[in-house]
Amino acid sequence: MPDENDIEYTFDIFRVLQTLFIRASGDGRMSTDPTGVFSDFANNTFEWLVSTWQLLIVFGIFSSLMLIFGIIYAYMRYGRLSEIEAEGLRNAELLYDEMYRKSDSQNRRWLDVEKHINSDVPNDWKLSIIEADIMLDELLEAAGFAGVTIGDKLKSASPTAFQNINQAWRAHQVRNQIAHQGSDFVLTKKMAQETISQYKMVFKEFGLI
Repeated sequence: MPDENDIEYTFDIFRVLQTLFIRASGDGRMSTDPTGVFSDFANNTFEWLVSTWQLLIVFGIFSSLMLIFGIIYAYMRYGRLSEIEAEGLRNAELLYDEMYRKSDSQNRRWLDVEKHINSDVPNDWKLSIIEADIMLDELLEAAGFAGVTIGDKLKSASPTAFQNINQAWRAHQVRNQIAHQGSDFVLTKKMAQETISQYKMVFKEFGLI
């Protein structure tokens, strides 16, 4: 147990290194260096080394902190980028659901359209065109064309994004004649079949059928 006569021992690594450095360089009080010049040089050199080492320590700590900060920042940005990519993927999946994953039900509707157009009853031909026009409206809505009516949506479409836009216009005009003129509109089977063929070209372009 320490008492008042014990000498406190402290270990100063820099002081020990300084002593060893001076002794390795030669004692300044020996006859080889009677003026102590060499000893002063050794002290100054050691102090410079200690100062340089301390600066390196500070620089190393600062560099480490900057590196840690950079890693954290990069990780946060990477997380945000992943969120953006996931959001884009969800939007793409929603659009895919609207246009393609419902293809089974759309195909059944199209089979009904073809069933009515192949009938020998003129009213069935009109029903076929009206049903195809409803499908066209839903297609344009899912594709993101702006407008309230089918005509508005077709006006907002460009030929580069809609190759069969002219066919869509002609088919829709026949539907309008059926709706506005009623029984006064004479629809031949040839005209009805041509109209359904135009709808079919549009639906195939967008992968609906």
